[in-house]
Amino acid sequence: MCAKQSLKTYNFKGKKALVRVDYNVPLNEELQIQDTKRIDASLPTLHKILDDGGSIILVSHLGRPKNKEYQLSLKHLMPYLKSVLPDVNIYFADQCIGEQTKQMAAKLQAGEILLLENVRYFTEEEAGDENFAREIASYGDVFVHEAFSTAHRKHATTAVIAKFFPNDKMYGLLMEKEIDSLAKVMQNPKRPLTAILGGSKISTKIKIINNLMTKVDNLIIGGGMDFTFQKAMGGHIGKSLCEDDMIPVAQEILQKAKETNVNIYYTIDRIAGDKFSNDARRAIYPAKNIPDDMEGMDLGPETCIKYRDVILNSATILWNGPMGVFEMDNFSIGTFMVADAVAKATEKGAFTLVGGGDSVSAVNKFHLTDSYSYISTAGGAMLEYIEGKQLPGILAIEE
Repeated sequence: MCAKQSLKTYNFKGKKALVRVDYNVPLNEELQIQDTKRIDASLPTLHKILDDGGSIILVSHLGRPKNKEYQLSLKHLMPYLKSVLPDVNIYFADQCIGEQTKQMAAKLQAGEILLLENVRYFTEEEAGDENFAREIASYGDVFVHEAFSTAHRKHATTAVIAKFFPNDKMYGLLMEKEIDSLAKVMQNPKRPLTAILGGSKISTKIKIINNLMTKVDNLIIGGGMDFTFQKAMGGHIGKSLCEDDMIPVAQEILQKAKETNVNIYYTIDRIAGDKFSNDARRAIYPAKNIPDDMEGMDLGPETCIKYRDVILNSATILWNGPMGVFEMDNFSIGTFMVADAVAKATEKGAFTLVGGGDSVSAVNKFHLTDSYSYISTAGGAMLEYIEGKQLPGILAIEE
């Protein structure tokens, strides 16, 4: 095992830093960036390298190109990069490999940045091709992994490339913070540790639940997946979402909770609607007794009170997944209650980690973005980490 370098103490003076970032940002029809958060989050790492007297070669993908589509070119990011780094010479390489790109990298001076074209324009990227990784690696002196959201992929520039920098590879500041935040929850949490899991399907969360069952003190279930638990306990759920083939799995989880002394909380009551619409006729029913013509859409008031009490008495909290159809204002109360309770727990000193696309969307909707210890936008990588998987992008730096 090689000793892992730290970006905070590494001296980049005179070095060309190959920085794998996640600039997979949404573009509108005019090819302008709609959400700049991923680029903004990488700036502290870029500033550290530049301030040391180093230069930067930025490596990223954008979308899932099939045939080098123009709208997925990273050249569309250049105006914004130049606006946030106004005093820096930033160049764009039309290809991520090739002689011209190699020469541009060689000519790069201290304090300058070269942005390479979309690495997914080449099938070798997702195939994890070693020769492709070797060529890109040859442009730099040091490798900085700043794309945790790609760490679960064994692609050429997210994992394979690190082998060509045995003594000069490290995490970027954002990736380091992401890993440290997850470790606070999964490895040595302050107790009690509460996990809040929502979303529509239990099938997408089985591995997470099984891994958490040996770690958490409390497990709160919400969203559509709760109905599978309700039916597994003999409840009548009307026309609510349910994965009937997952009922035996839900029963196993309930039994495992008893055996491991995990407090598992499922809904007591539900706000239901007569159709899947914001203007549906609404009524409150016991979670185990929803009429045939009604569909559970949100947490009921008794459930909100119970869940809030558990959350406010937790020292570490992991939240992934909404509690109801929060996109519809009339069915967003439960998700807001959880978002607000987790924010209040943070104020009281709890360490709180929020992750997953829908959860982050909910936090943004409720204007609570700055109310938690850490918000992860890593999606699949975060979920696989919570499942207990070893991520190739992390192993590549640690080995």
